[in-house]
Amino acid sequence: MSLVKLTIKGISYSQTQNGAYALILNEVDGDRKLPIVIGAFEAQSIAIALEKEIRPPRPLTHDLFKNFADRFDIVVKQVIIHKLVDGVFYSSIICERDKIEEIIDARTSDAIALALRFNAPIFTYKNILDKAGIFLKVNESDEKPEDVLSSPETFGLGEESNQSGETYNKHSLAELHELLEGAVKDEDYEKAAKLRDEISRRES
Repeated sequence: MSLVKLTIKGISYSQTQNGAYALILNEVDGDRKLPIVIGAFEAQSIAIALEKEIRPPRPLTHDLFKNFADRFDIVVKQVIIHKLVDGVFYSSIICERDKIEEIIDARTSDAIALALRFNAPIFTYKNILDKAGIFLKVNESDEKPEDVLSSPETFGLGEESNQSGETYNKHSLAELHELLEGAVKDEDYEKAAKLRDEISRRES
């Protein structure tokens, strides 16, 4: 079976499951998207890895794994989403140490969070993309918040994000920077990412 390379398109708030997020993977040489529902903690971890300017004061679980792997010369070579059963994606992390390759089973959300930290490519098999891949089209002249995929800088779209945006509109740029510093200190990375998005929007 042939492998298809994927990139991360973004993360959007799930409209169907409270507290869940949709991670959107994009086919590199095509137009299909692979949406995967993940939990809030994993979504935050992925968003932090994408948002280079936000650095947690203490290592998160995936950062700890990266530090541990670096210390013992373990390298994540690639991640493969290799199975889809009853709507659940199964992934493998391909690791290497002393030129010996090992395959480790992992949840897809964890595997992708680690792939980002190791700059490792993400793949899936063509038959999985044929089965679960979708085409997401947005009419630029009539965009709705729930139709738009988030970019790496905008973690979580939809109604919740819009409400946050209205609240942050009342703050000055200096206040936003103070709120951002506080959110990072408190390890509230979802809030930090939204504040970063509002700051970037104003400074652009």
